[in-house]
Amino acid sequence: MATKDDITKEILTQKAASQDVVRRKYLADLHEYTKRDTILYSTAFASKKLPNLPSFLVSVTNEDIQGFMAALHGLKGDKLDLILHSPGGSLEAADQIVQYLRKKYAHIRAIVPQNAMSAATMIACACDTIVMGKHSAIGPIDPQVTFPTRNGHSTAPAHAILSEFMQARQEILTDPRTAVLWAGRIQNYPPGFLQMCQDAIRLSEDKVAEWLDMYMFATAEKKGAAIAKWLANAGEHKTHGRPIGIDKAVEIGLVIEPLEDDQRLQDRVLPVFHAAAITHELTDCMKIIENHEGRGAFLNVQIKQGKN
Repeated sequence: MATKDDITKEILTQKAASQDVVRRKYLADLHEYTKRDTILYSTAFASKKLPNLPSFLVSVTNEDIQGFMAALHGLKGDKLDLILHSPGGSLEAADQIVQYLRKKYAHIRAIVPQNAMSAATMIACACDTIVMGKHSAIGPIDPQVTFPTRNGHSTAPAHAILSEFMQARQEILTDPRTAVLWAGRIQNYPPGFLQMCQDAIRLSEDKVAEWLDMYMFATAEKKGAAIAKWLANAGEHKTHGRPIGIDKAVEIGLVIEPLEDDQRLQDRVLPVFHAAAITHELTDCMKIIENHEGRGAFLNVQIKQGKN
């Protein structure tokens, strides 16, 4: 299996834009082995460049559906391997991507070479199986909500906001004098925000339960509701970015294929992941949505270097 160092050397010894040639070579090799349509969805969220960029550039967004349309164009198979490396993003965008993919493919296998978190976990739960390595992680699905503040937009867990409302209510009931202390805080939230948080939590849990029972457990005991409830339990996970490894994923009942059980598959998946990571490192490419034939969409953002 080619390591990341091997692939870096391979790219650097070739001509400009060779990272695309090398990445596509490994994608085609993976497809040739599995005989399944193959799509890479990779973002630069683990890159050192990210702290200087808005997080939405590497998030699951509504614009991604156009990338998937470009990547699916011309593909004829009814089985898909979807390689996911993403921090997550919009629940609504994930829902639209799932609807689109499931209209075309009878069987989808999510492959998680390192991290598929939040909304990317939701997409993985809409697949028939999930391939994870010993190093791979999915994440909690408790939704994050964005709201305007005096200093610009802010993002916070919907569960945390609901907890804050409940704390305010309890403290004010106990001691009405605290109302003035809470007023400034609560006034930061737009009208209807509490209901929006409640709806987002309910929707994320409901959609994952629905997808799990419809696809992963289509011919088995329905476990979707229990798994979705656990994944959405902010009190259980404590942090939205908490990694859920392969052992825990199996324990909660997800249908998991250990990547290490098929050495030839592992030897083809990891070079694709490494080649994509190198593309993010060496270029301004923040997001790749690409099929095994080299077609798809790429989000490139020029990065301005700060002064030392």
